Amino acid sequence: MNQTRVQKLNDAPYTEGGVLYWMDREMRVTHNWSLRHAFDVALEHNVPVGIVYNLVADYLGGGARQYQFKLEGLREVEAACKEKGVPFTVLLTGDTVEDLATFINEQNVGYVVTDMHPLRMNRTWKTELARKISVPLDVVDAHNVVPVWVASEKQEFAARTIRPKIRKHLDTYLDETMRIPSQDLTWSGFPSTDWKTLEAADVDDTIAPTDWKGGETAAKRALQAFIDDRLRGYDEGRNDPMANALSGLSPYFHYGMLSPQFAAQQVLATSAPRADRDTFLEEAVIRRELSDNFCYYNPNYDKVDGFPDWAKKTLDAHRKDERPYVYTRKQFEEARTHDDLWNAAQQEMVKTGKMHGYMRMYWAKKILEWTPDPETALRYAIYLNDRYELDGRDPNGYVGVAWSIGGVHDRAWTERPVYGKIRYMNANGCKRKFDVEGYVAKWVSGYTQGTLNLDG
Repeated sequence: MNQTRVQKLNDAPYTEGGVLYWMDREMRVTHNWSLRHAFDVALEHNVPVGIVYNLVADYLGGGARQYQFKLEGLREVEAACKEKGVPFTVLLTGDTVEDLATFINEQNVGYVVTDMHPLRMNRTWKTELARKISVPLDVVDAHNVVPVWVASEKQEFAARTIRPKIRKHLDTYLDETMRIPSQDLTWSGFPSTDWKTLEAADVDDTIAPTDWKGGETAAKRALQAFIDDRLRGYDEGRNDPMANALSGLSPYFHYGMLSPQFAAQQVLATSAPRADRDTFLEEAVIRRELSDNFCYYNPNYDKVDGFPDWAKKTLDAHRKDERPYVYTRKQFEEARTHDDLWNAAQQEMVKTGKMHGYMRMYWAKKILEWTPDPETALRYAIYLNDRYELDGRDPNGYVGVAWSIGGVHDRAWTERPVYGKIRYMNANGCKRKFDVEGYVAKWVSGYTQGTLNLDG
């Protein structure tokens, strides 16, 4: 294993005890560099490996939709661990750091390995736990093909600046292979998961679960279906919401049910046209890892303060511009705007747990246009994205919204009211890209063909 994937969070020495893998971002057993590192440490000291997952029921605004998806994935992790002889448990935590520290002390843990996660809450958990415990704590980037701290030591300006930095390392990291061994050693007293308690947890069930199936098996099936049915034509079709050309892998990447490295290796090994394979690599590796870079190096990734200076300046200059419409959060949430296309995008997200990526740009930009100020726009967009999207509460989501509203990873464009120099999108531009009326008819209940109401 390439040790550049590993960073030490404290200087505590190893003395004795098993190696605990605190599974946080990577909800899988195969193709998991964090688990591989845990095994390497355990084999060195001839001690067992155990796995714990800290389940936060309302993590960053999620509810039953996200919770059920996670439970499905965790049940599969448990089954895979059983086959490997690895004890596994899920903690329904009230206080993540305190509960994990107690678990570590009670289970005679001598070493802890966990996943790199760029979001503020998860990084705070790890920093606090590293200070609280007296055993080593290593963090492993098992999510990015090129570890975030290897790709760049700073926040990158745009895809064009990080792309060559990632590409120069791809041969090294894409060539890596791994095997997760089984173990014969036992961990006496390691608790099992109380599934009845987890299933009865007090979770906001306002938003219904979707038809998406969670877990590593479903993730690999989704990858294979994409390769078989949609990879050819991906380059041209991915920006058409009516083309059914997207990979559909982002929820599985988000929860770590699918390794982006494994997905990239599988796609590159196909005979699909070079343009389609390269575009997948651009989206699943370059753009996704650019989002991790932004959240890792910018503590204000979800705030207007995190926007580039030129964007903050232009938005501030147009702060008092008259808005053509102003909607409340509830009106947005219920898809009650004057624009049928925006309402369709919102309904797609509400009904399926996923909005087409092209429409998410239009959706977020119109929230900027129809709210009193950029702060409100950003807050509403993040709330809606995180509440309804299966792949919400993710660097890609925060960066997608910040790109649309705050010019992150973009440049200044022609100045106009409200937007200032932020890139503008309107419905006429969408009409040139795809069948807008067909998209609206698909998602807006009761819509009658020929009665389309669009915002410019």
